[in-house]
Amino acid sequence: MSVQTPGTEATGARTEEAAALIGGARDRIDDLDERILALVEERMAVSAAIQRARIASGGRRVSLTREMEIIGRYHERLGKPGTALAMTLLELCRGRV
Repeated sequence: MSVQTPGTEATGARTEEAAALIGGARDRIDDLDERILALVEERMAVSAAIQRARIASGGRRVSLTREMEIIGRYHERLGKPGTALAMTLLELCRGRV
């Protein structure tokens, strides 16, 4: 029978060794999430600049052909969830110019 300690209880692990591994991996995920969020914010800013340039030149704010290329790339790499991720990312990046 395993004894729950603060480390094992917080992680759901049954041993201190597993709890340490999980804790470290969760820290890594938190770091990755911060990087992903920063990249999404950067992508939003770049997308806004593209949209402003397109509108200033008399074009449309959104290029549906380009969006379909992006959706296809995400779908190819990640399957159906990739499609949903791409659509969410594109929605965020359309923003308000």
